[in-house]
Amino acid sequence: MIWSVHRTKGPAVSPRRTLAIASLGTVTVLVAFTSPLANINQTVAGLGAGHRGATWILSSMSIGLGAFLLTAGRLADDYGRRRWFVIGSLVLGLATLLGALSHDATTFVASRIVAGAGGAAVIAAGLGMIAAAHPDPGERGRATGVWGASIGAGIAIGPLLGNYLGSLHSWRDVYVLIGVAGLALAAAARGCPESRSAERARLDVPGVVLIATGTASVLAGLTEGRGGWGRPVTVLLLVVGVLLLVAFVVVERRSTHPMLALGLFARPAFRAVNVAGLATGAGIIALMSYVSGFVGSALGISATTAAWLMLAWSAPSVVTAVAARRLPAHWSGRGQMAVALAVVGLGQLLVLGVDTGSGAARFVPGLLLAGVATGVLNAAMGRESVASVPPGQAGLGSGANNTARYLGSALGVTVVSVVAAPSGAITAAGLVDGWHRAVVVTALVSLVGAAGVALLGERVVRPGSERAETVRADSG
Repeated sequence: MIWSVHRTKGPAVSPRRTLAIASLGTVTVLVAFTSPLANINQTVAGLGAGHRGATWILSSMSIGLGAFLLTAGRLADDYGRRRWFVIGSLVLGLATLLGALSHDATTFVASRIVAGAGGAAVIAAGLGMIAAAHPDPGERGRATGVWGASIGAGIAIGPLLGNYLGSLHSWRDVYVLIGVAGLALAAAARGCPESRSAERARLDVPGVVLIATGTASVLAGLTEGRGGWGRPVTVLLLVVGVLLLVAFVVVERRSTHPMLALGLFARPAFRAVNVAGLATGAGIIALMSYVSGFVGSALGISATTAAWLMLAWSAPSVVTAVAARRLPAHWSGRGQMAVALAVVGLGQLLVLGVDTGSGAARFVPGLLLAGVATGVLNAAMGRESVASVPPGQAGLGSGANNTARYLGSALGVTVVSVVAAPSGAITAAGLVDGWHRAVVVTALVSLVGAAGVALLGERVVRPGSERAETVRADSG
């Protein structure tokens, strides 16, 4: 794909600075996303929340992320990626600080949803900034590898940091730190060059409203469903959400300036990278979201050790995401994603056979293998999400792929909570049986996702479909 880049006068800014700030932004969002996994019991006790409150505390940031990633990516492309990165960082920081000061579950959950919306802008705009700062395909491949590593780094740091600060003083401390980091990112990003599409489309207000409210309603329904699928509020949220998303498709098909051009789904590469994102969320991410709770409840493993188990998966992904640029040049992004998903599925299957006497070491081989493959997968998805859309739409490509990832995660976590639930009284043996069912289901998701990506064909770019990219090198 050819990128047409135009620069105006202004102080030169190293692409490395843009890469560092955008990657640190992704780390910060993922730390915020995963921190509750390690200190959920302290958080629930501190806020006076029950089981339902705990479910919302763990899921609320996903709602903000899933609802606004696509919108944030499109707004960043049209109105300035640096601008929306700064806005997202400010929202993430301020909302997280509000959460740290909360004294009830409702306020904390609301702050997490808003923080998720801010994090959506940071992730979508950040990858767009990286793509614009690295127009050369080789340089962009290396840069997106670093960005992919930042996903694993954030997942690795979040539970460990949350657990450490919680044991040292208070569960609130990690949120204070994240809030300050968000504000610092906003200040640092102002020195990065601005970039936007040369052909700014008119804002598709109906599309923005429908995709945000529809996605949020579905995700809220999935969260409520874990307390009972027949409850009226659950059914209402899911039905309304689906209707809003159907309306979104209808509106986008008729719009002369759609937020998401549905013709993108005719591109095999766009379909492939988003199938990979969906399978990643519903497969390995859904399973790893269940690990901490399972090993604590069924095997008596401490929260600290559970956080180290998360590291056994996420740390290798940091290394392999950066090293992925050394893979043979003839190995397509589609091939990398398909093989990586298959290896992730194999790693998941290696954690079968756990029993009530198993220790943490029993999980390590499978998690290490899955982590190695996840790093390659993250790097490939970061690169292909940008390459699969016309130039000028890097933020949209990033937003679409990450939306697929977080929607997949929400669906996967819901499925895991259903299939892993003991059929009778809650016992260690019953929880272990549920773990095995969850592993099989999520591994199948990874393997089916690998097959889907492999069967979607090579990327095809239609002549005349590319848009020019305007990059302002000034930092003001």
